[in-house]
Amino acid sequence: MGCGIVGGGVAKILADQAELLKRRVGARFDIRHVVVRDLQKHQAQGGLPFTTNAQAAIDDPSVQIVLELMGGISPTGELIERALKLGKPVVTANKSLLAARGAELFGLARKHNTCIAFEASCGGGIPIIDALTRGLIANRIDALVGIVNGTCNVILTRMTKNGWSYQQALAEAQKLGFAEADPTLDVSGRDAAQKLAILASLAFNARVAEKDILVEGIDTLHPTDIQFATELGYVIKLLAIGERRDGRLTLRVNPTLVHANDVLAEVSGSFNAISVYGHALGHALFYGRGAGQMPTASAVVADLVGVATGVTPQLFKRLNIFPDTAPAAVILPIEELQSRYYLRVTARDVPGVMAQVAQALGGQGISLSAIHQRESAESQFVPVVITTHMAKEGAIRQALRTIDALPTIQAPTVCLRVIDQPREFAGG
Repeated sequence: MGCGIVGGGVAKILADQAELLKRRVGARFDIRHVVVRDLQKHQAQGGLPFTTNAQAAIDDPSVQIVLELMGGISPTGELIERALKLGKPVVTANKSLLAARGAELFGLARKHNTCIAFEASCGGGIPIIDALTRGLIANRIDALVGIVNGTCNVILTRMTKNGWSYQQALAEAQKLGFAEADPTLDVSGRDAAQKLAILASLAFNARVAEKDILVEGIDTLHPTDIQFATELGYVIKLLAIGERRDGRLTLRVNPTLVHANDVLAEVSGSFNAISVYGHALGHALFYGRGAGQMPTASAVVADLVGVATGVTPQLFKRLNIFPDTAPAAVILPIEELQSRYYLRVTARDVPGVMAQVAQALGGQGISLSAIHQRESAESQFVPVVITTHMAKEGAIRQALRTIDALPTIQAPTVCLRVIDQPREFAGG
């Protein structure tokens, strides 16, 4: 169902690698129907059995596996329900649908003794779902930190390396096909949040909804902060972060200062990288193409093989790690989140201002690690950058309300979070 960029890539792999797959898997994959909305649009793609009748294609007794590559929530969700109720396994790349209705659909699959495979929903061609459900099954996962949106990473890479504004970087990303005409889902952070909901559910064995995640995008990020971050030895990345703390989860997507020595700082362009921290394994990094036709199609075909060989149905049936069998996540209130912070205060350059700012922070128990200010003409508003030691989000928010109310401050103060590099890389 669906023969756009990813669907076309899947058809290409199944045609071009038919003999390789038959030799490796011991089966031939026969495409019985390709469901599209407009037949005329696909006239040039000869040799494929196109149809506009999705229900008839799903109901066909000769169809054993349904690949959903349409995207969207409706009518896609209803079509997947139809397949599952017939006991037909579904392979999907649809992160939005799984984030919104995953537990319900997984439960429906279980009720009808079938399964859902969804490797392509997160990280493009990176086998992160397989890692969480098989390779790392012996680990208690304590944290998951990743760059999971290629569009945002392309934009941030251009802003960092070229000194471009957000609008300049976005325009180029759209021109090159890395960003949609309407990039809102990506740049708002929601795409990354939907992927984090899926990954966190598996990593922490808890049912996570998109609403459980604090989401901040890159669309308001200013080049000034990227420049200051560079001077301080950091790179700004849009990170999806899930952490386990005292039985509760902190889940967030936001622009974050990453130390230049951290491996995530080196992830450029449309590449994705996901760091996983297990109690037995320690730190593992999964890196690769996070989007694009063939990387995503690669993940879809891998799921197809898993279903066809019986591996995926058995795992789905036996493992109690999927959202429909897991308890609802217990979320740490955002005010209790602990992090280091980057603050850019725009202050009038007059005596006593920094003392007032420091007093507002100190009054909330926030300790400063560094203050950075450039020289300026007297009495002008100038940016002052402050980094803090570990502090609670609630305390930071209260301090910022006090700071922004000062007559010598030009509100709002910019506040970004800082993530420390993994211990494995401390000290080089």
